[in-house]
Amino acid sequence: MATLIRTLLAGALALASLGAITQKVRDQGYTDTEIRIGNLMPYSGALEIFGQIGKAEAAYFDMINERGGIGGRKIRFMSYDDLSDVANAMDLTRILVETDNVLLMFGSFGTAGNLAVRKYLNERRIPQLFVASGDEHLNQPSVYPWTMGWQPSYRDEGRIYANYIQAFYPGKKIVALWQNDTFGRELFKGLEQGLGKVAQNIRVDIAYDVDDQHLDGHVSILKRSGAEVFVFAGVPDNAAKVIRSAADHGWRPVFILNQMASSIETVLRPAGIENATGVITAAFLKDASDPAWKDQQDTGAWRSFLDKYTKAGGKDDAAAVYGYAAAETLVQVLRQCGNDLSRENVMKQAAALRDYQAAALLPGIKINTGGFRPVEQLRLLQFDGRSWQPIGDVLDTAFADTSRK
Repeated sequence: MATLIRTLLAGALALASLGAITQKVRDQGYTDTEIRIGNLMPYSGALEIFGQIGKAEAAYFDMINERGGIGGRKIRFMSYDDLSDVANAMDLTRILVETDNVLLMFGSFGTAGNLAVRKYLNERRIPQLFVASGDEHLNQPSVYPWTMGWQPSYRDEGRIYANYIQAFYPGKKIVALWQNDTFGRELFKGLEQGLGKVAQNIRVDIAYDVDDQHLDGHVSILKRSGAEVFVFAGVPDNAAKVIRSAADHGWRPVFILNQMASSIETVLRPAGIENATGVITAAFLKDASDPAWKDQQDTGAWRSFLDKYTKAGGKDDAAAVYGYAAAETLVQVLRQCGNDLSRENVMKQAAALRDYQAAALLPGIKINTGGFRPVEQLRLLQFDGRSWQPIGDVLDTAFADTSRK
């Protein structure tokens, strides 16, 4: 019924504007005054913390609109709550394409939902840009030329942790606690692949559900293994609980934390700064709560963005940085399109970014989209109790993945 009502309303609006724009332009998802962009986020449900990314992207586009938009066109960001449910993702994508008539889909969160709608969007030649997932299967231009990921792959992140362990802690016993979904499995698989034969040093690994109430029990089991290296892959809230739990058990292993759960403000402080000191991660974005970036955070653009983000209910600094950087990248693509906002040109320009330095990326990390893998670099960092300190140079994930050599 809801879909029918939306369809009827859209039909009425289309008839009302028939004299103002042509069918061709309307089908392309833009007019002389606006560009329609579709997006799906988990604004509720178990993964609602990541819905903060959508709020951040909306805030960024509002800031751009206040400054005149893109070539005089305002961005109309149409973001719906799919609760991270595949069926919802398919239904809502159809509404965005067939009823709301968006130019493109941008930054939708999650692996399963993006994979579910990929075939539908590619068949209709609708750009599916900069999806918020690190799954490697979302970067297959030879098969799905209208789909492009954005962030480094989860598997490559796992391989980089493996390389770090082998370089600095050879022969040490390893344990892992990973979220039982596509993200967690991919990161853990990358860890195993990167370790190769050394993967036999993984004494225990536990897969847990995102709403698991027994994290402390899992930590107790992992401690009893006698492991010296602990790799965690999960959401921010659980990361904070696990760091604190390890400290409560009197266990201080080398703690490696996945990058999406490494915010100082939302993870390390709640875990206890004294407990989190020494934690290691691999990141590509600046941490907005890191005092090292305070001067950069005081720029006019960042302050304007934060004002809109907080007014929209935004509260997660890691999501703020992610949404800012992803939206900034899309705006760059749209600006490169000039007055040709055909979907073909959008994809052409999206694939033409070379050494693009988005403001929120760590120094030395740049976006290159020729291979449909925009961010292929990470930097190992260690928390010193106040700030993230770099370990070595920027790492190209292509070199961490022997299968791509």
